[in-house]
Amino acid sequence: MMFQCEKEKQQIIDWKNENKVDDVFRMLFIKQCNALNDPLPMLFERISDYTELLLNVSVTDREGIIWHLIHDIPENNFNVTAIGDDGKPVGQVEIIGWFYQYYISEKHESVVDPLHGKVVEKEDVPAATQLFTTDWVVRYIIDNSVGRYWIERNPNSSLKNKLKYFVAPKDGNVRFIDEKITPEQLTVLDPCMGSAHFGVYAFDVLEQIYQECGYSERDATASIVNNNLFGLDIDKRAAQLASFAITMKAMQYDKRFLKRKIFPHFYEIKESNGVDSNTVDYFANGDERLKRDMQSILHDLQDAKEYGSIIQINPVSFDALFARFAEIKDISSLGKIDSFETLLPLVQEAKILSDKYAVVATNPPYLNKFDAKLKKYIVDNYADYKGDLFSVFIYRNFGFCEKDGYSGFMTPMVWMFIKTYEPLRNYVLNNKAITTLIQFEYSAFEEATVPICSFVLKNGKTNNNGEYFRLSDFTGGMEVQRQKVKEALENRDCGFFYESSQSNFFKIPGSPVAYWASKQVLKDFEDNPIIDKVFETRNGMSTTNNNKFLRNWFECDYTKCGLGQYSAKTANESGKKWFRYNKGGEFRRWYGNNQYLVNWYKDGEELKAYVAERYGSYSKEIRSEDRYFFESITWSGITSSQTGFRFSPKGALFDSGANGLFASEDINLKYLLGFLNSKLVIELIGFINPTINTGSGTVGSLPIIVNNNLNSRCLHTRLCV
Repeated sequence: MMFQCEKEKQQIIDWKNENKVDDVFRMLFIKQCNALNDPLPMLFERISDYTELLLNVSVTDREGIIWHLIHDIPENNFNVTAIGDDGKPVGQVEIIGWFYQYYISEKHESVVDPLHGKVVEKEDVPAATQLFTTDWVVRYIIDNSVGRYWIERNPNSSLKNKLKYFVAPKDGNVRFIDEKITPEQLTVLDPCMGSAHFGVYAFDVLEQIYQECGYSERDATASIVNNNLFGLDIDKRAAQLASFAITMKAMQYDKRFLKRKIFPHFYEIKESNGVDSNTVDYFANGDERLKRDMQSILHDLQDAKEYGSIIQINPVSFDALFARFAEIKDISSLGKIDSFETLLPLVQEAKILSDKYAVVATNPPYLNKFDAKLKKYIVDNYADYKGDLFSVFIYRNFGFCEKDGYSGFMTPMVWMFIKTYEPLRNYVLNNKAITTLIQFEYSAFEEATVPICSFVLKNGKTNNNGEYFRLSDFTGGMEVQRQKVKEALENRDCGFFYESSQSNFFKIPGSPVAYWASKQVLKDFEDNPIIDKVFETRNGMSTTNNNKFLRNWFECDYTKCGLGQYSAKTANESGKKWFRYNKGGEFRRWYGNNQYLVNWYKDGEELKAYVAERYGSYSKEIRSEDRYFFESITWSGITSSQTGFRFSPKGALFDSGANGLFASEDINLKYLLGFLNSKLVIELIGFINPTINTGSGTVGSLPIIVNNNLNSRCLHTRLCV
């Protein structure tokens, strides 16, 4: 460590004599950071004076970060040679990701508001969406994408015996692809990289592949950083930590890596907003093609932090652009400095967004409350997948992926079942292949606050069955889930491992990824009509102000209550104000939850006027009015366990949280009620939509047998699981 002058040396001596340990530490800290600026410029910015340090770096402050780093974290976590339970190195590389997650956690809590669902603004998206993926899940995804891609093309490779979470078919025969590739061609992209957890583990797998092909550790390490690993993130701090993590991983294999001046291709997504036209003119130097290509990139990357990696780049000649940067590299001018500081990062970013990769692996952002600009971009470019940002990424990542390459994800599991994501399911099931998937227990991954799944998709069709783990019954968090995956890999007959052809999913309405459905269940759906073909399911009204328009039955003047079996006509003529209102409520079968009354005086004129004044029309909120007061079956749309179906006599209206099921006059609803409250329906609903939301679409998709030869057109429930 070099001191600039004798004055600095004397200052250190004086502080030591005065026992000013923190002052000594701060100066040495800055000296070390400046020394690291040369090999790690993306992370360490040069600081000329220790007094410029904004962070109060102290080794004596018991509340400070340095104290906690030294005393709270086991020293072995900082040891690059530390070995995990699978015999592979762990140590300080993974801890970088946890540093980042805790660094951003306070802002995450202030930004994410699940109760009110507020729109997340552009500058808050990184804090709202950053989640550190559990280590073994990362390994599962990389083993079955990077590992599988190599093993399929190299059937004699010993790699499959080294990958702890690799899922081979039951017969053990991995499909062979007759395509020769070099290790350099096995490229991996994480378009939402965070702290590069996927890249760090992919590094280990790639090292084994290179060494299998005869490379030395040093040569393999340099090639992996140069040729194999790529990443992008909208957050600058994440990009810095990702580059640092990859560099530290490289040093694990090559102790002199820092001296080789090789920099990871892990970049912050930057915007082209405000780039000076003079900089472009200098760079192009009169070449209209260069100017046109650079302007195209600047156009595509306008507001890039708003959109992140879902941006699509128009074709340009990257070879010509990089050749121009090489040409001006040794020129001394302000124009050259501006070109390298402003334009080069944008071209590097655009190149990564334009290229194809053998594997794309990521934990994409989970976000469905977009600001206006992001919402418009998604609607304009990804309309069928607009339900959530994670579904946009599932689709977008196929654009990054080579044909027959792999995309690996950890996402909410709702895309597998609910109607919002049906276009995405149909796209995947018709054009791609689910290679393997883990459906976790509903609340196993606490950090996400939503039920999660992890899966690998092939960018192409295949006739092979997919390999599935159904861990829904195993509570206790992600460690229990890991143990169950290992158990299933050792014993495929464990009862929660399944092989299924995705063509089966089309046999169930909505094409849910119901991989555990038996042949009999699939036959039941194939051979029989669904409820919506025989009956009619409806979603009810939203008053938009329940405090104003709803009452408990005991709060109202009895003389103003219409509690009998009214029709819409007789209710209007009665002069009554308050009528029975089905509004969901707790689990209850057969009958009940008749707690509420709604103000429907004169066909709801006051309620309709109130809604129309706020929304311009009442029709979108006062839904299914033609079915008010009809005899029906009702149920709570949101449940914590199973759904209870209840008979509702004539005379009631119904809420959006308490759906309605209606029949024509010659069908007895009570027969259907018996079917719906059977154990069989609990199982059938699980195939269609195993979430806490059981809407009218889910119930309407259940198969039913109607025998027209029996009195009252009896409904037979001979369906069986």
